[in-house]
Amino acid sequence: MKSKWDEKYGSSDYFYGTVPNTYLQLNLGVFAPNSEILCLAEGEGRNAVFLAKSGHRVTAIDFSSVGLEKLESLAKLNGVEIATICQDIRDFRFERDRWDAVISIWCHLPSSLRTVVHGDVVRSLKSGGVFLLEAYTPEQLMFATGGPKDVDLLPTLHDLRRELEGLTEKFGRELRREVREGSGHRGESAVVQFLGVKL
Repeated sequence: MKSKWDEKYGSSDYFYGTVPNTYLQLNLGVFAPNSEILCLAEGEGRNAVFLAKSGHRVTAIDFSSVGLEKLESLAKLNGVEIATICQDIRDFRFERDRWDAVISIWCHLPSSLRTVVHGDVVRSLKSGGVFLLEAYTPEQLMFATGGPKDVDLLPTLHDLRRELEGLTEKFGRELRREVREGSGHRGESAVVQFLGVKL
């Protein structure tokens, strides 16, 4: 699995581009100023760089050293610093009450692991902390526009609500939308968007 992502990130181009995810951009205002934010499966860093340029303190985790090297190059180009952790998320230790926000953009995990990680995310958020997610749903298998081909990696809104018990849902929906992010995501897509707060 890791070698697949190293290969995807191995070219000089950014596989998902350098423009941040649209859903994240639209919700930038939900984060308190100077938040400490953890980005899951951050890859080449476009979302982390966007958050850092917006004044936040960002840590990015990914198991691809190739992706994180490109993240560091993109951060340098944009004049920001981002802490990086090269580690499989199943081995990452989520500290309790640690983060002001956690971001999960296209972080597709096996359902059993996703359940564990989402429970860890809830515990790791401070009171008032925000969790923002966008992922493909099982309906995405109808489209050849990006994302995994294994339905077990594709959550529904119902799945997320169950896994993220402990957060107050501020926004949640499944929809079809146009996603154009580099060469990796190109066209009509079936996605789930979620925004929750730990009270």
